[in-house]
Amino acid sequence: VQLQASGGGLVQAGGSLRLSCAASGRSFSSYGMGWFRQPPGKQREFVAGISRSGGSTYDVDSVKGRFTISRDNAKNTVYLQMNSLKPEDTAVYYCAAARRGYGIRSSDYDYWGQGTQVTVSS
Repeated sequence: VQLQASGGGLVQAGGSLRLSCAASGRSFSSYGMGWFRQPPGKQREFVAGISRSGGSTYDVDSVKGRFTISRDNAKNTVYLQMNSLKPEDTAVYYCAAARRGYGIRSSDYDYWGQGTQVTVSS
């Protein structure tokens, strides 16, 4: 499966962005999906994951109540709605697909998108 992330940009603190990740290929609904991010000078970190059906999600404490992961299997797309953005959310955001359902480690994922830059100004 190939993944194409989009929707990043420059936004002021407190603003919102919605990232999209479009998947090509077959059987999108058979993959758990995740969003990761890599802040400048830091390692990539898990942000949120969603199960194959979309019935189960998980996100890290730093984004709870602000970010929401969702998916539309009919459109082969996973989303990350980001509200109340903070400067510390600045990072390159990556989507990823996991054959065995979503996890919180990079090694849980089999396919990666190219990343989209999110910059939050103070």
